[in-house]
Amino acid sequence: MALLVAAGACEVHRREPDRGSSTADTSAPYQATVEEGVGAAVAILIDTSGSMKERAPGDSRPKHEVAREALEAMLDATDAFIAKRPDFPLKIGLYSFSSGVRTLRPIQPYDRAAIRATLDGLPRPGGGTAIGEALREARPELYRSGVFRKYLLVVTDGENTTGRDPEDVAREIFRKSEGAVQTYFVAFDTSPEKFAFLKQVGGDVIGAGTGGELRQALDGIYQGKILAEATGGEKEPGRK
Repeated sequence: MALLVAAGACEVHRREPDRGSSTADTSAPYQATVEEGVGAAVAILIDTSGSMKERAPGDSRPKHEVAREALEAMLDATDAFIAKRPDFPLKIGLYSFSSGVRTLRPIQPYDRAAIRATLDGLPRPGGGTAIGEALREARPELYRSGVFRKYLLVVTDGENTTGRDPEDVAREIFRKSEGAVQTYFVAFDTSPEKFAFLKQVGGDVIGAGTGGELRQALDGIYQGKILAEATGGEKEPGRK
């Protein structure tokens, strides 16, 4: 399973799963590489594995087309948010994963046209599903974004088939970020119980069986959790 993009002038970086680097991990907390301020950064990870070629439930189209459409609809909420809060820095990055991970658009200030072009250029699905590697790949860019609020948003239709276990990676991110990175999954045409561990690491998962449910799930997480929480306190997580 998996979805992914590489369009226009956006630079695409691809990394295959690194199966031997876990021994280099330390218990030290993550540190931002730049000074941080108010704002939110969202890394959107899109499944482009082979199973995303299958027909979406209740639809004549394949799952990767339905997922792309749902993500594009999410941009409407972002436009409305920016219109109300033009002073609030919102940064978004797009990544895809199948047997490996690709950075389609690094985390940078929201640009609807550029993000839409990236989504329109998603490659054809194929290969395995490296969910854990995708989480691991995107996380460092959150710490280069220069904002306090950090989120990982994953859209997937299956379970991990290659690379590190997503539960292990999510727990590591939660521990080493000291709760500063929050992880949300939308389980599209697959059981959300596979990702129940997220509720133990400050995140959540919502199931979606159809395209309509996928749009509702993305809206619930993106507007109801990420954008609402990001502007709720407007201070660095962990500080009073």
